[in-house]
Amino acid sequence: MINSGDRPAIDATHDRAGEPSTAVAGGMGADPRPAPETPVGATELVPAPAPPTSVTPGREPAQDPVEEAVALLPALPLDDPGDRYGLRLLTAAWLRGQRSDATRRGYYRDLGGWLDHCARTGLDPRAARRADIDDWTASMTVTVGGRARPPSAATQARRLAAVSSWYAYLQSNDVADGNPTLLVKRPTSAQIAASARKAPTLGVAETARLLDTAESRAVAKGTEAAWRDAAVTALLFYTALRVSALTGADLSDLDTEAGYRVLRYTAKGKGPDGRDYVRLDGELCRVLDAYLTVRAERRPDGVCPPGPLLVTTPHPYDRAKAGGKRLTQRDVTNILRRQATLAGLPAASRLSPHSGRRTVITTLLGNDVPLAKVQDLAGHADPRTTRGYDDTNHKLASSPVTDLTRILASHRTRTRTGTGDPT
Repeated sequence: MINSGDRPAIDATHDRAGEPSTAVAGGMGADPRPAPETPVGATELVPAPAPPTSVTPGREPAQDPVEEAVALLPALPLDDPGDRYGLRLLTAAWLRGQRSDATRRGYYRDLGGWLDHCARTGLDPRAARRADIDDWTASMTVTVGGRARPPSAATQARRLAAVSSWYAYLQSNDVADGNPTLLVKRPTSAQIAASARKAPTLGVAETARLLDTAESRAVAKGTEAAWRDAAVTALLFYTALRVSALTGADLSDLDTEAGYRVLRYTAKGKGPDGRDYVRLDGELCRVLDAYLTVRAERRPDGVCPPGPLLVTTPHPYDRAKAGGKRLTQRDVTNILRRQATLAGLPAASRLSPHSGRRTVITTLLGNDVPLAKVQDLAGHADPRTTRGYDDTNHKLASSPVTDLTRILASHRTRTRTGTGDPT
């Protein structure tokens, strides 16, 4: 679901000792949020209270949150009363037609960048031509560390693809005469691959140190936030789940299947009803159970209320912030980076939730776990996708160069130093 409204505040996730864990920007290997060309407020698509309903003259106030979000986009004229093919209504229908919430949020954000450019340049998006798209492409930026820079090839291609999809939808409904993005030069697949920034992958020793650090800290502090952080870390590095599966999980998703403890989750690419589950083993269960036990202790009835599996904790000084809200991807990123910093990991500041997924897959493949089993855990339809996670440390460790050296060694006649003559 798309949540609209002015830039919402991300709730801090504090422990009882007052240690803040408000998230920093980042996560999943994605580029930072778009900068100047992106409309402020219209693209902060994180869970937030619903804003006032739209007030298009001649229509009842919109109840659909997608329509409410579309009403915040710039450069879209008000729909005529009774016009079922108005630009705003069609834009909402286009967004609802996407396969997942993640795709809807991404398309909404990228379309917002284009429409903001239209608003700033006084352009009616329905009259846009290729030259206008070229101007927008040339002015694209992203913000990194408070500074604007040109976007990566992957980001540029993604934004163009979103806007192209929108125009194709309008064209199919006879609202736009053409698609101005069709002949725009886009980054090649090679450029996109070269610019892609993979989430750092941890080695086995680093992963163990991270898990040990998070759990030891939880034992020492005994707070709900500390145990939650340990549970988040363990879930990331024991299950290979995507961050959306973790943040979207509810307590009711903890279940049993064939005598095993499992976590049920919504699987990517399988629609709103596409559910799957992953097995939870002893090391992870120990930390997760401890978190839920400590969390229940602050309830009068000693029971965790129904709702999200992973939640914010009460603010130590502001009673108005009682916690209990679902963690966001940003929260998870912050938790992971803080734990990695405490563990002294060199890549701590660059880690994202996707690092857990990459690390699990790479570790399993690097220790001779069959590809089919790893593919099933990762939920990949194509084994080539799983192989794509086979990161450098596994490729080096399992390189056949060592085998080649051994095979040739018995046939070589030169000395070990390479300076002797054949004997």
